[in-house]
Amino acid sequence: MPLGPKLIEKLNKLYAPDSRIDQHYNGKELTFITNDLGEPVTLFIGKRLEDGAIAGERYVRKIIRDAKSNRILRSHWDLKGKVTRSS
Repeated sequence: MPLGPKLIEKLNKLYAPDSRIDQHYNGKELTFITNDLGEPVTLFIGKRLEDGAIAGERYVRKIIRDAKSNRILRSHWDLKGKVTRSS
């Protein structure tokens, strides 16, 4: 599933630093992990299992910063593959 513009907009917001955030989006379950600046850097999207894990896809964010100001110059999300739980 490609990440749409509305989801990217949601992921460009700042959240609590070093946190795990669980949300719903467009009929899917989301879990994302934030870095020490509160920026989402790992995303799991799919169906939430009974143990709270997500069966679906995993994305990782690549952030390029300005060395002097630490401002984000570019960022993009890379699909890292399917995430499943087997018993």
